[in-house]
Amino acid sequence: MIIVHEYPFRMVEHPLFILLLKTLNPRYEPLKRQSVKNDVMKVFAIEKEKLKVAFSSIDRFSLTADLWTSNQTIGYMCLTGHYLDSEWTLQKRILSFYCLPPPHTGVAIADSIFKCLIDWGIENKVSTITLDNASANDVAVRNLKDYFSVKGSLFFGGKIFHVRCCAHVLNLMVQDGLSEIRDVVENVRETVKYIKMSPSRLHKFMEIVKQLQLSTSKRLILDVPTRWNSTYAMLESAIEFKQVFPRYKERDPNYKWLPSDDDWSRAEEVCKFLEIFNEATNAFSGCSYPTSNLFLAEIWKIKEILNAVCLDTRDYMIRMSEKMNEKFDKYWGECNLLMAIAAVLDPRYKMMLIEFCFPKIYSTSEARVQIDLVRHHLHELYKDYASKDVASSSGNIPSVPPFAKGKTKSRNEFDLWVKQLDVVQPMKSELDVYLEEGIYLPEDDVNNEFDALVWWKANTLKFRNLSKMARDILSVPATTVASESAFSAGGRVLD
Repeated sequence: MIIVHEYPFRMVEHPLFILLLKTLNPRYEPLKRQSVKNDVMKVFAIEKEKLKVAFSSIDRFSLTADLWTSNQTIGYMCLTGHYLDSEWTLQKRILSFYCLPPPHTGVAIADSIFKCLIDWGIENKVSTITLDNASANDVAVRNLKDYFSVKGSLFFGGKIFHVRCCAHVLNLMVQDGLSEIRDVVENVRETVKYIKMSPSRLHKFMEIVKQLQLSTSKRLILDVPTRWNSTYAMLESAIEFKQVFPRYKERDPNYKWLPSDDDWSRAEEVCKFLEIFNEATNAFSGCSYPTSNLFLAEIWKIKEILNAVCLDTRDYMIRMSEKMNEKFDKYWGECNLLMAIAAVLDPRYKMMLIEFCFPKIYSTSEARVQIDLVRHHLHELYKDYASKDVASSSGNIPSVPPFAKGKTKSRNEFDLWVKQLDVVQPMKSELDVYLEEGIYLPEDDVNNEFDALVWWKANTLKFRNLSKMARDILSVPATTVASESAFSAGGRVLD
């Protein structure tokens, strides 16, 4: 009860709690809070050992990590492990939730992460780590790469080891863009704050809404300035009531932040422009977070709309798109291998999505270079998986019993000879066969309900090595949402 409902340990010392239990059982002996704490820690230790045993059968883990400072100015870090279980179901487990003493340097972050991995016994099984774009995290990634290189367990040479949180990159991009209409945003923010601060002002505001026969189901939303999508929601809700604000000003001489008609016009244009970014953020930050094959499909649409707005005639829209393009090129200008390879491993896309969207992201000449780069690394990664399979198979070749006779002996010798030949692989690799087959057009994709993991699970026997590669790539989270949500007091997710 105490674990599930997160009751304080001192609850067992409360007089009425003791009275309740004595009523249920007269022989009940009251406990001390320290005894309960010890019991809880024993349960935790038992569950941790069970999880360690379960982890021993998992080949690859992807990590997400996030830092957070509490109201008491104490720094905490949450490290989450992501993997696919034997049923191809995405799983996540919080590996560590601990106080990280200052200073929060990249070296300190890397040391604490590696210490945690050793504690769980998975330091040789990590494929990627997803972090936000803080400079300390870049240093942490370099240090972690060094650790894994020394141990000889750096997945795919570290080419896709560091994954930048897509939601964080989007936030940086849009915040830069919104700075170009800062005066409009500030006016709307102060307006909403002023009206919502007083019940009498809000009542007066809603009376005008009723007079104008506008919807009373919608409400003014005050944003959190560090989260762009809340600013977008604030602007959208304010636009719904733009006719109300001038009338409200006539009734309240203290109201000083009335946006002009030009301000409303700019706000409406910006909201239309940001709609695609809002859709992408919702896709990236969903509670049941998406597999990594879905991210490229969102990213190229963003780049396309940025390029289109660069040709706009309005100065503020051009300045906005230029700033956002600068951030896009900084973080995604170079080919993001993980997103590209994951998209290829979606049977609905394969190389066709790369061929389609790269010319929209890059110049014509650069697009061809990047497409070839994806193809090259895709085959290199597949060779790693295929070579490991060959190595494990060759280690299991049975010797021919000396007493085998006749046809049995001849057959065994032939089988042994075939297995030992270099040409044991078929002329076409699984990857070539997969890419040459037509793309898969699912009937259930009308509402984007297609699950790539289900498809790969069904095709495991057909693509034995490629499905292992798909397992590791598709389970990589492209956002830190899973770790960040552990700090939310709204919904308890500490499992």
